[in-house]
Amino acid sequence: MTTLNRRTLIAAGAASLALPAGAQTRVEAHRPPRLVQLGTSLTPGTIHVVPDDFALYLALPDNQAILYHVGVAAPGRWRTGTFTIARKVEWPRWTPTAGMLRREPALYRPWANGIPGGHPRNPMGACALYLYDGSRDTLLRIHGSPPNRRVTGRYLSNGCVQMLNAEALDLYNRVPVGTRVRLR
Repeated sequence: MTTLNRRTLIAAGAASLALPAGAQTRVEAHRPPRLVQLGTSLTPGTIHVVPDDFALYLALPDNQAILYHVGVAAPGRWRTGTFTIARKVEWPRWTPTAGMLRREPALYRPWANGIPGGHPRNPMGACALYLYDGSRDTLLRIHGSPPNRRVTGRYLSNGCVQMLNAEALDLYNRVPVGTRVRLR
């Protein structure tokens, strides 16, 4: 089992800064979720996302967690904080945000009216956990991915955490609405 503690997190972050540009996006093969031992106590049932490590941890009792390998938002599009899962949706509809349409109109304009759930071009995949700040939708999601899309270990979204569909469904089935999520 891997140990996660403050020193490990800081060292990993510092080491990632020393890598050449783009090195953080190279992953040789997908690594399935696994049980890890934490070096620090986290509240069981909470989710912690460490973008520099492309890692999502679902905290369990006895300082353990399930480690999922994920894709995250590009640098500068990530928002840190503590949020609450206020909605869970299977096969969600996706519509690009106003910011996405403004930044890359040629890419997103064809989808301005949205893409239905289950469509192969829908980036939300099989399910989504909607992150709220109080009663306000942050437009941040933890979600699945289109079929055959390589997601883990990559900067590939506009603010969301992406997982392989099977792993997103596993997490979806483990956590209830009301779960706290810490984006670091």
